[in-house]
Amino acid sequence: MEKRNPKIFLLVLLLAVFMTACMSIPRLFQGTETSTPVPATPTLPPPPDAPPAPTETPALDQVGTPRLFQQVTLTEESYSESGDSPVYTLETNTPVLEGSDDPRVLEFNRLAAEMVDEMAASFKSGFEYLPEEPISAGSFFQVTFTQLAPPGDILSIQFGVDAYSDGAAHPYHLTRTLNYDLESGQVLSLDMLFLPGADYLTMIADYCKAELATRDIGFELGFSGGADPLPENYLNWNLTYEGLLVTFDEYQVAPYAAGKQQVLVPYETFAALIAPDGPLSKSFP
Repeated sequence: MEKRNPKIFLLVLLLAVFMTACMSIPRLFQGTETSTPVPATPTLPPPPDAPPAPTETPALDQVGTPRLFQQVTLTEESYSESGDSPVYTLETNTPVLEGSDDPRVLEFNRLAAEMVDEMAASFKSGFEYLPEEPISAGSFFQVTFTQLAPPGDILSIQFGVDAYSDGAAHPYHLTRTLNYDLESGQVLSLDMLFLPGADYLTMIADYCKAELATRDIGFELGFSGGADPLPENYLNWNLTYEGLLVTFDEYQVAPYAAGKQQVLVPYETFAALIAPDGPLSKSFP
């Protein structure tokens, strides 16, 4: 049997060990590559005069609670009565704010109830003039209301009265309005919407007259004075989405047969006269 040379065997063994070590070197460094870290960009404070970042915020008051108009709900309180001497029926619907005992809410409720009570009392005051024996089915009186302003601080209530006194030739209809700023807790008069000293009434009257003259109601046949720029001619107004709604009751600017007349005066008609810090500019930007 052939004998192996020990020296050659030892040389081969050393060579194998060396080659194995060389092949293992890359594996030792796999995944250990490093790089110089990039420093993060520092966050600098905004300059002193920079405007605040825009944020979406709900309509809150200064202490972070919902505005008063968001805390209440407009409901109604119905009432009815009737009588036999004289024969009559009476029905009323009164606006009532619910959801808060804030004094401004209670004041609105008081004012609305007072207006409805006064209208009903005026109707009853005519009982003494009614015939002892009913001529027709008797008398009737009904009050309804509509809230015309968009949701917000302003409540613009229009009351409508439909009534009849026994023996009269026909029923009659009346309009009454209540414009109330819930935030300030006060009744709004028309002049409060405009700049001090502004001749707003002439501008509104001119618009109303021009509009009424286009209608086939006999406005210019003895009724045009009902739209003259006098405060008593513009007691019934409301704030709506589109403009100032002026209501003229029957006989004011037209014969009874034409019924009540309403004119919507767009806000842009008198935009230059609106008080910049008044209730109209705050609620109807």
